[in-house]
Amino acid sequence: MYIPKFNLTTDRDELVSFMQRFSFATIISIKEDVPVATHLPFLVAVREDKVVLTSHFAKANDQWKDLESNKILVIFSEPHAYISTSNYDKELNVPTWNYISIHAYGTGKLLMEPLKAMEVINSTINNFELSYRQQWDTFPDEFKSKMLNGIVAFEIEVSDLQGKKKPSQNRSSSEQEKIIQTLSKSDDSNEKMIAAYMKERN
Repeated sequence: MYIPKFNLTTDRDELVSFMQRFSFATIISIKEDVPVATHLPFLVAVREDKVVLTSHFAKANDQWKDLESNKILVIFSEPHAYISTSNYDKELNVPTWNYISIHAYGTGKLLMEPLKAMEVINSTINNFELSYRQQWDTFPDEFKSKMLNGIVAFEIEVSDLQGKKKPSQNRSSSEQEKIIQTLSKSDDSNEKMIAAYMKERN
């Protein structure tokens, strides 16, 4: 990912926290020189000082078959906001886009054992809707086994984590304040979140 020095973010704890918050990401691999992508929810954890991403494919999605033979890229990219030149002090300017994006590169490992796959499902439930766990626990084993047969669980050990934050660091303090005020008043949740990140940075 192209990252100018003033946009570079290297704090791993901050990157992990961001990925955990915006955990619906895009996983990209290569098949016969063609990029293949799937959009999936990820569990993000640090184990033995390594960032590990966990999720599952639908078994009908053939991308899982190339997971262990490819270098994998997972992109976490939210929120984002259009920045109008009306926020700038000088008229001679062009609009831009503020955003936060993280690229996680690594190697994939399939979790084919039913117990491992079930651990992934249980962890996913616990992470995204803990209240559903009580209902899930009442389902018959036959139903759960049938569901497991339709997925392929996997994990990725991240070897390279690249973070980019672009919240108008190159603009003047007065311009940044105008942008914050403009985005804070927006009805768009992405724009409000960018405004909040800019406030934190300032």
